[in-house]
Amino acid sequence: MKNILTRKTIRKYSSRDVDEALLNRLFTEASRTQTMGNLQLYSVVVTRSSEMKEKLSPAHFNQPMVTEAPVVLTICADFRRTSRWAECRKAEPGYDNFLSFINAATDALLFTQTFCNLADEEGLGYCYLGTTVYMPQMIIDVLQLPQLVMPVATLTLGWPAEEPALSDRLPTESFVHNETYRDYSANDIDRYYEYKEQLPENRHFVEINRKETLAQIFTDIRYTKKDNEAMSEGLLAALKKQGFL
Repeated sequence: MKNILTRKTIRKYSSRDVDEALLNRLFTEASRTQTMGNLQLYSVVVTRSSEMKEKLSPAHFNQPMVTEAPVVLTICADFRRTSRWAECRKAEPGYDNFLSFINAATDALLFTQTFCNLADEEGLGYCYLGTTVYMPQMIIDVLQLPQLVMPVATLTLGWPAEEPALSDRLPTESFVHNETYRDYSANDIDRYYEYKEQLPENRHFVEINRKETLAQIFTDIRYTKKDNEAMSEGLLAALKKQGFL
């Protein structure tokens, strides 16, 4: 069993398959996680075929683990099933709105995190792909998701074929606020980010990209204003098409 303090993101996997019985057991156990109104507002699309992985890959910027992992899981915020249940039981659903998407997305992400913890316990490796909400319409089209179903998370899953180093984390005091939120002074920022900024790999990253600070790597290269605004438009368009706006 892995300790949460040694949890690592795995991007390289062995050829060993992930047994369907094991995967279904983890799904069943993960379904015990918290959920709004006990409605379980999520669905999981399991992708094993090479053909479907190839189709999904462009939506995740063709990251190699999408096609190389034995299994790709797309976790969706899903009010479709609950709405169909209501319609079949003489009830009138009213879940075609943004609040319902937020509730379903919260359910889906809680389920995803619980599943990750259970996968760790089994010795499985996984990578959480934040790219799911960058170009959601591509995923919607490939997986044929109907209205009121929206992809919110993707996991590549398999047995690890690497042992990467632990990634750094900010100190606990940097994100815990007692009673009320306490804004950050420049001195606070210096103290909380010093370790991250002084890591040799981060210093090297700044140097080879000809930047002055590590923060500029994030604002100017990795997560730019231009990209964020463009992908926000795509996300809003997908939410509207799926019936949540």
